Amino acid sequence: MADNFDLVVIGTGPGGYVCAIRAAQLGLKTAVVEKNPTFGGTCLNIGCIPSKGLLHASEEYEKAVHHLADLGILVDSPKIDLAQMMKFKGEAIDGNVKGVEYLLKKNKVTAFRGVGRILGAGKVEVTGEGGTQVIDTKAIVIATGSDVTRLPGIEIDEKQIVSSTGALSLESVPSKLIVIGAGVIGLELGSVWRRLGSEVTVVEFLDRITPGMDGEVSKNFQRILKKQGFEFLLSTKVTGVEKSAKGVTVTVEPAQGVDARKLEADVVLVAIGRKPYTEGLGLTEAGVKVDDRGRVEVDDHFQTNVPGIYAIGDVIRGPMLAHKGEDEGVAVAEILAGKAGHVNYDVIPSVIYTSPEVASVGKTEEELKAAGIEYRVGKFPFTANGRAKANKTTEGFVKFLADAKTDKVLGCHIIGANAGELIHEVAVLMEFSGSSEDLARTCHAHPTLAEAVKEAALAVEGRAIHM
Repeated sequence: MADNFDLVVIGTGPGGYVCAIRAAQLGLKTAVVEKNPTFGGTCLNIGCIPSKGLLHASEEYEKAVHHLADLGILVDSPKIDLAQMMKFKGEAIDGNVKGVEYLLKKNKVTAFRGVGRILGAGKVEVTGEGGTQVIDTKAIVIATGSDVTRLPGIEIDEKQIVSSTGALSLESVPSKLIVIGAGVIGLELGSVWRRLGSEVTVVEFLDRITPGMDGEVSKNFQRILKKQGFEFLLSTKVTGVEKSAKGVTVTVEPAQGVDARKLEADVVLVAIGRKPYTEGLGLTEAGVKVDDRGRVEVDDHFQTNVPGIYAIGDVIRGPMLAHKGEDEGVAVAEILAGKAGHVNYDVIPSVIYTSPEVASVGKTEEELKAAGIEYRVGKFPFTANGRAKANKTTEGFVKFLADAKTDKVLGCHIIGANAGELIHEVAVLMEFSGSSEDLARTCHAHPTLAEAVKEAALAVEGRAIHM
């Protein structure tokens, strides 16, 4: 029997390790259980971090090939060293996972290596190379994250038919890449390989890309990606995938029809979403309820129907975003320590790290219309922004949505260079229930891309200066 703990967190992804660190800061005797060789979960090992490394590297390559000459910088025929690029990606992973390991040790969090299984309230069984042990604890937090969603009848071998995991480690640049799913993961990884030389075709069952995104932004995003070389087959379903020595054949047909045709590719990326990962946790035996989508059901304080068992991150309702899981981890740790932990789900930013980036926070126009909320729109294009002109990054715009009566900002959507950074001044504004006028009257340095955010706020009242 191991020592008694105040809290045991199962999983060390962003939600889990942040929860453990915050709990330790608050004086709780804390342990984590991790089944993988390294900490950090999907995000740090096979998700957010490695994908951003390859996105950055591939974007720099594309700049060298197509754009530096416009700036007066001449480079002799840049070439791809894919092995070195993968090494660069690996260094990004290594630095981050070692950082998490250091932080857990620094905060005196005990780490158990092995597969965690909940035996009931207050007991976690850990099975590892050294055998099985049972940990006693006052509270358990499930932070096991998510796994890729698979298409029925299609076997992912991570070579020819890959998930996001395999798409991050291809041994060569595919001549033709088919991406099944026009969501964030498919478009980001499709962008990586398109820049490196692949012909990319995206097959999507719905009639639009990036479902859930503001419709106007989504439409413009698709236009930009098509201009970059993406081919889109929307309202199209995949009915079969066959491998051969020559490549992969994908059979598709209209979502509402039977006129099938075949597409040829070297590699197929299945990117139709993710599902909660709860395999082997013993939830049924422990009496923990899950919904019809496999998500662990929790109350407003992240507690399941079994007292003392909590859940956060991708395994519960809400967007599957690392930072959402982190905030939930902090909140549940503070609740367990007797404080008022809280997450404002109306102000969780999201970012697509393509080029240009797409970022949003709050409501879309479609959501406001469906809710019957009267609103005003303020938009400002980067074509009218001085810094964007100087940098030749004029694609995209900033879009504000504000309450028609109170001027309270209800949402903001940005497509353009550095959108993922620009969105956060709006997130802070919304956290304090600010108005578009509040931001419009805040002095912004010139020349900056952030001035476009101010101008969009001004445009809510029809008083943008530079448009």
